[in-house]
Amino acid sequence: MSGLFSLLPDAVITADVDSKDIILDRLAGQFSKVYGLDPKAVLTRILERERLGSTGFGRRIAIPHARMVGLARPVAVFIRLASPVEFESADGMPVDLVFGLLSPEGAGATHLHALAAISRMMRDERMHESLMAAPGPEAMYSLLSSVIDRDAA
Repeated sequence: MSGLFSLLPDAVITADVDSKDIILDRLAGQFSKVYGLDPKAVLTRILERERLGSTGFGRRIAIPHARMVGLARPVAVFIRLASPVEFESADGMPVDLVFGLLSPEGAGATHLHALAAISRMMRDERMHESLMAAPGPEAMYSLLSSVIDRDAA
């Protein structure tokens, strides 16, 4: 996938979890599985960022993110939750969509541009509804990749 970050088909999943900690652990595991990253290192970096303030930015969406040594470019994981989970979001609402982003350690502007692109995509109410209604990961990946590829053009 082109664009500001990589999102591979296997990085789009559904999960039935009931806590923020389990979401972040599952996110780290998926980054490990799909991109070959150390899950403990990923979780450590995401938790360090989360301690600065919740990445639940509201409207039922969380965008946990961090910078990591050893990455060549930003990579992403997307999780649709089976039911909403409390995430200490800015608006107090639980989340049902989680878009994780990891960027190279020195990727200042690149990281911010990727976060902004994800934020714009997730603020689109039609996109949120389409992702919630999608029958499974393949359909969700298709929705996400069409927007990411369009925005990269």
